Amino acid sequence: MNKKPLVTVICICHNHMDYVVESLNSVINQTYNNIEIIIIDDASKDDSIIKIKEWIAHKDILFIENKENIGNTKTFNKALALAKGEYILDLATDDILTTTCIENQIYRFKNSKYKNLGVVFSNMERIDENGNHISYQYDLNNENKAKQKPPTGDIYKFIIHSYFLSAPTMLIKKNVLKKLKGYDENLSYEDLDFWFRSSRLFEYDYVDKVLVKKRILKESLSSNFTKRRGINLGKSTYKVCKKAIYLNKNKEEHKALINRIIYELRLAIKNYNVILFIKFFALLLRLQTKIWISSQWDRLQFLF
Repeated sequence: MNKKPLVTVICICHNHMDYVVESLNSVINQTYNNIEIIIIDDASKDDSIIKIKEWIAHKDILFIENKENIGNTKTFNKALALAKGEYILDLATDDILTTTCIENQIYRFKNSKYKNLGVVFSNMERIDENGNHISYQYDLNNENKAKQKPPTGDIYKFIIHSYFLSAPTMLIKKNVLKKLKGYDENLSYEDLDFWFRSSRLFEYDYVDKVLVKKRILKESLSSNFTKRRGINLGKSTYKVCKKAIYLNKNKEEHKALINRIIYELRLAIKNYNVILFIKFFALLLRLQTKIWISSQWDRLQFLF
């Protein structure tokens, strides 16, 4: 009887015909041997489905085909509802797991100093369409360790301040996703909102190894994030930042969020997005007002 906890890897494909087999092979070749694989294609227009069906032949693997493109958040939630694992890994099928990825992540879950641990993440390597090295999430020293390790534990203040995580490196306890009711389906992308909401409730821990290779494609969400003619992800970022105002508990967190909003203001200017700039500027004023009111209240308390 396998006493290892079951890990469900949700493999989401959309026009990944050139990469999907390599990605799926990286899951099935894990040194960790208690894995459930759910593959879901979000209405690919290339030959991804043909590649997947050839790959799953004679394998006991669930494959779901979306008849129309519904987006990453809804597609993930659709698969999550069927997942049996205690832990969940969300994998785009152009990305690659190293063979010991899940083994290392489960080990960290079992041996972490954090008692309210919800997410384990790692370093990752960015690669191009041909698999060539671009960069690492955290630069490496001579021992292949991160020169500067990211924050762990209660990371909320740090993640609302600036980006330092990569979604493909995360192994998530399923009860975290259940608590959050999955990804927010009103958003165009999932990771920022998940980081904000989950880190408010749960702790994060880090494995100091490169466990994932993230492929940077010209048409990917990350590549189009700052492009004027790409998918309009700024609207979703605005909604997430607006949520964070209600998640914040003190002035320090408001100040951290201001840093992110200033970054988004600069991005809106770069993309000539006047409407988005106005919305973020209004959020900035709202936060500054909250900080001012809080400061005045602190002074009154000091006087009395």
